[in-house]
Amino acid sequence: MGYRVAVVGATGNVGREMLAILAERGFPMDEVAAVASPRSQGTEIELGDTGKMLKCKNIEHFDFTGWDIALFSCGSGPTKEYAPKAAAAGCVVIDNSSLYRMDPDVPLIVPEVNPDDIDGYTKKNIIANPNCSTAQMVVALKPLHDAATIKRVVVSTYQSVSGAGKQGMDELFEQSRAIFVGDPVEPAKFTKQIAFNVIPHIDVFMDDGSTKEEWKMVVETKKILDPKVKVQATCVRVPVFVGHAESITLEFEKELSAEQAQDLLREAPGLMLVDKREDGGYVTPVECAGDYATYISRVRDDSTVDNGIALWCVSDNLRKGAALNAVQIAELLGRKHLKKG
Repeated sequence: MGYRVAVVGATGNVGREMLAILAERGFPMDEVAAVASPRSQGTEIELGDTGKMLKCKNIEHFDFTGWDIALFSCGSGPTKEYAPKAAAAGCVVIDNSSLYRMDPDVPLIVPEVNPDDIDGYTKKNIIANPNCSTAQMVVALKPLHDAATIKRVVVSTYQSVSGAGKQGMDELFEQSRAIFVGDPVEPAKFTKQIAFNVIPHIDVFMDDGSTKEEWKMVVETKKILDPKVKVQATCVRVPVFVGHAESITLEFEKELSAEQAQDLLREAPGLMLVDKREDGGYVTPVECAGDYATYISRVRDDSTVDNGIALWCVSDNLRKGAALNAVQIAELLGRKHLKKG
């Protein structure tokens, strides 16, 4: 006996990935619905590589009564309107937007890091999925924090344009083509030219000079991992289609060598250590695209602080950063709370 699952925002990059991952992982489903905006009503979307086609249903008329789980990836605006309706109808919402992440009555979950926090979902019948850059980082931090207690994190991100949706991917493609043929380049989705460039600006600026993306990494890491951890983030958009990379420096309360860190990371769930100290002995975004794992490379001692480690972290932002984590939350929810059969 399986679940009735609705994917809301099914026509977007992350929505399509959610459908694909549900199929790939064999999530137990008796029925699945693709739900989207009125303009997408009737659009056909394939359920992964199964050959089964789903016709998109109009969110404005969709009744969540009798559905077990709804995976939301439709932005904060529609989520604010429809997620509470779904939750009130008895359908557990797993939301990929930023709307509920810092709500004290909504658990913010990365299953490899804080699975027990999911028990709090009953307060609102909603579970939040973290920001893509936070999700992959805390998977890497968890085994190290358990072993030596992280005091401080300094992270610089190199985030692909798919994090800005289809518009971001289209803009990189169109600008690259324009530059090759000598046409003028006009930024639209991004604040500056993204092709052959990097932009140290993701989301809006805040009063202290940080961007909201950087703020998200700080507060979400504290909520998921440990409120005592100090985080300094610089988030950068780079001309890569899929896959976020992060350069992370950690300071610990206890001594931890690079070799010990490698051993811990090698055995941790959700991680793949690829750390050969030779040409090409590391993972880049191109290699991680389409994969489930969060890859760790370049693990080394940081001699500028006592008990310091530096590492390189790469993951498919559409998967672990969004769709995969949401499906893993659904799997965890099923195991702990919504058992069928």
